[in-house]
Amino acid sequence: MKKILPIVLVLIALIITAAVVIGVKRTKTVDWEESFDEKSNKPYGVSVLYKELPNLFEGYKVRTVYHQPASYLKANSEDGYGEHVAEGNFIIIGNTDYLEDESIDELLHFVDSGNTLFISDYYFPQKIHDTLDVSVDYIENEKDSISYLSLKNKNVQEITLDKNKFDQYFSEYDSINHTVLGHSKIDYKHINFLQVPFGKGKVLLHLEPKAFTNYHLLKEERYKYVEGVLSYLPDANVYFDSYTKIQTGYDGDVEKESNLAWFLEQLSFRWAWYTAIVFGILFMIFNAKRRQRVIKIIKPLQNTTVAFVKTVSNLYFDTKDHKNLIDKKITYFLEKIRHDLHLNTDNLDEEFTEKLAAKTGKKKEDVKKLINYINLMKSKNEFFEENLIKLNRQIEAFYSK
Repeated sequence: MKKILPIVLVLIALIITAAVVIGVKRTKTVDWEESFDEKSNKPYGVSVLYKELPNLFEGYKVRTVYHQPASYLKANSEDGYGEHVAEGNFIIIGNTDYLEDESIDELLHFVDSGNTLFISDYYFPQKIHDTLDVSVDYIENEKDSISYLSLKNKNVQEITLDKNKFDQYFSEYDSINHTVLGHSKIDYKHINFLQVPFGKGKVLLHLEPKAFTNYHLLKEERYKYVEGVLSYLPDANVYFDSYTKIQTGYDGDVEKESNLAWFLEQLSFRWAWYTAIVFGILFMIFNAKRRQRVIKIIKPLQNTTVAFVKTVSNLYFDTKDHKNLIDKKITYFLEKIRHDLHLNTDNLDEEFTEKLAAKTGKKKEDVKKLINYINLMKSKNEFFEENLIKLNRQIEAFYSK
C-alpha cells in the first residue's frame, strides 16, 4: 500500500492540473443557437421566462410538459388516466416543427374545450396553417438587423429587437374572425400577433419567439413587451412545453425528469462531476483489498452439563443400577423442596405432607401418595425398573400439575 500511495498522489495532482489548465485556456465563446430551452442560460434559451412564469401566473399551477402533447393531453383528459384534467393555457415557444398531426389534433381539442393555446414561432406546421386559415411570409432585414415590436391594445412601449435578419408576418388571415394583437416593423408595420377563435377557446399565434429569450428579456425594458403578450392569456393554470421531449407515452406518473445535460454544459460542474467519478473509481480500486486479515471466529465453549447428565443417567440405566438412580432422584427432589420452599425434609411425615401441599397449592392426596412412595423406596433394599419408572412419573406429575 505504501508503494501505491505515491502513484495515487501523482494521478490526483495530474487530474487537478489538467482541470485548471483546461479551465484557464478554454476560450469562452457565446453560443447563439436558438434552442428555446427552458433550462439553458445561453442568450437564446428561455430559462429567465421559465423561472418567472410562477410570478406571471401567481396563484396558479405551472406544469412542465416533457411528453408529446398527444399522449399528455389524452392522459389528462376527463376520460384519461392522468393525475388531473388539463385545463388552462398551453404555451409553446419555438420548436413547433416536432408537432405531428396527432399532437396538433389534441391541442386543438384542448382549445375547443374552452382553453387557450399560445404558440410563438417563426412558422407553424402546415396543419395549423390550414385549420386556422393563416399564412406566414417574411421579409429580409437588409439594413441593420433591427426590427421593432409593438402591441395594439396594450399600453406597452414599442421595443427594439436586434440581431434579427428576418421579419415574419401574417400574409393572409381571416380579417373578420381573427383579431390583430400586435405588429412587427422594419420599414413599415406587419401583423405578427393574432388571436384566432376555435370552438370554446382561442389560439394565440405569435411570430417572434426571440422576444422571449434570455438575451432580450434582460436588455433594457424589453420584458414589458413579453408581459404584455402573456397578459392576453387568461388567469389559469399553465402547461409549458419543454424543449426536452420524452418520446415514450405519458404514464400518468411524471411530468418532470432530472436533466444532467444542463450540468454538463457548465464547465465547473462538468469537471467536478468527472473528478468525483475518477476519485470514486480510485477509492474502490485501492479499498478492494482488506486493510487487515480476516478475524477468525472463535466459537464459545458449549454448556455440556445437560449432555453430561444424560450420559451419566444412561450409564446408570444401562448397568441396571436402579437403587443408585432412585436415591439420586429422591435426593434431588428433596433438595429442591428445601431450596425453593424452605421446608425441613428430615421427617417425611403427615405434618411435612400438609405443609408441602399448602405451600405448593396441590391436592393433599396427590402429595401424600408421592411422599408415601418416597418413604417406601427409602425403606427397600431391592429395586426394579418398574420402581424407578413409577417414581419418575410421580415426581414429573408433581411438577406439572
